[in-house]
Amino acid sequence: MRTPDQTRSSSARALTSVEQIQNLILESADFEAFLNELARYSAHQVAGDGDDALCGITLLRDRKAATIGWSSDSAREVDEIQYSLSQGPCLTAAEEDREVHVPDLLEESRWGPDYAEAVASHGLRSVLSLPFSLQGEAKAALNLYSEVPRKFNDAAVAHARGYTREISQALRLAVRFSLHSDSATNLRATLESRTVIDIAIGIVMAQNRCSQETAVRILTDASSNSNVKLRDIASSLVNSVGGTEARTHFQEPGQVQAG
Repeated sequence: MRTPDQTRSSSARALTSVEQIQNLILESADFEAFLNELARYSAHQVAGDGDDALCGITLLRDRKAATIGWSSDSAREVDEIQYSLSQGPCLTAAEEDREVHVPDLLEESRWGPDYAEAVASHGLRSVLSLPFSLQGEAKAALNLYSEVPRKFNDAAVAHARGYTREISQALRLAVRFSLHSDSATNLRATLESRTVIDIAIGIVMAQNRCSQETAVRILTDASSNSNVKLRDIASSLVNSVGGTEARTHFQEPGQVQAG
């Protein structure tokens, strides 16, 4: 039986995340800064034994998906892989309002081989996506990644589930307020940046007469090999085709350029 002191201690711990999120809202300069701090805080909270988790926050709105908060650039990059493929655990979690757990990407067959291989190439092995309850015009999911296979065991999943419930209201309020303030510009810009990547995928498909999956792999390989962010690679390609710069052609892996 729990003593009164244990009950008070447990309640204090349960309030810690809520109070911390409130502090983040008050201390952040704008909506984007708050979401990035929230992602970093979330990664720390759910990492368990060892702070090795990456975290991204996916928002689905107006038929577009984007990562609106990320604990690191790597977290954002791996989120964008599934947006380019139009499938993956965080999209499934947000769209279907259910938890999605990938114990080991090397043993994963859902969403086809391209998704698992692309994310595993970043050195990641396990994924956990949990939906947020926004109760409105948007859907969202918390995406957790780890280099450790089977990192998110039953206890870790239960902890992440409870944590996500705790911060859902804070995220819901933040999204709602942002739509009625100047910070909404940051949200719209994040969503619109997806268009550049989608256009670049179409260009690569046309240049190489390849599938969407192959085009995504070509772009992600180019990003990895040149150590340039995927959205910057995409923007450069789109500008070179539509502007006055030299035309850039991304080759399929293993293809030898003539001449």
